[in-house]
Amino acid sequence: MLDKLKGHVPDSVIAQIPGIAELTTPMRLAHFLSQDDHESGGFKRTVENLNYSDVNRIALIFKHDCDLDHDRVIEPDELEAAKKYIKNPQALANFVYANQNGNGNEASGDGFKFRGRGFIQLTGRDNYTAFSEFIGEDCVVNPDLVATKYPLASAGWFFTKNKIWAICDSGINYVAITAVTKKVNGGTNGLAERTALFNQYWGLLKA
Repeated sequence: MLDKLKGHVPDSVIAQIPGIAELTTPMRLAHFLSQDDHESGGFKRTVENLNYSDVNRIALIFKHDCDLDHDRVIEPDELEAAKKYIKNPQALANFVYANQNGNGNEASGDGFKFRGRGFIQLTGRDNYTAFSEFIGEDCVVNPDLVATKYPLASAGWFFTKNKIWAICDSGINYVAITAVTKKVNGGTNGLAERTALFNQYWGLLKA
């Protein structure tokens, strides 16, 4: 089945697929790959990019709604506060991710240390700790392992942790794709592309 993916998925990604025990059917694999593909920009991004030059975008990130409401009115004080984070990804991550998912406060540096990595961005000290226990290697001490060695395995762990495999089993239709997307994205951002990618992978993998 994996031979059908050659030329469509990087060989380095294909090589990691057999390590994910839950990938037992073509339908699961089509759902999984379509989400990973979209989230990583074609399996190219394995580390979250927080190097923003657009102060409006930064202000939206402050409110954790950058993917939900691009048309929201941004107040002048929000724009002013956002200016110091322009092209300052370390400071931005430490601010945005402070005191959540097991991270310490802004001064701890946990936000940047445990920023999103992997094809489906693993984020936060608690998630890095849990994934380390699962994979048997310390990704808390060396978080870059998630980006370099385990980008696909961490995505598989995310699917297991969030009980997404059962949703994948529900079908090859728009309803199933939407449900998987909501679990991965928290909304339906990029749904049209995710659907197109699913159809592409399903076309390759179906018997």
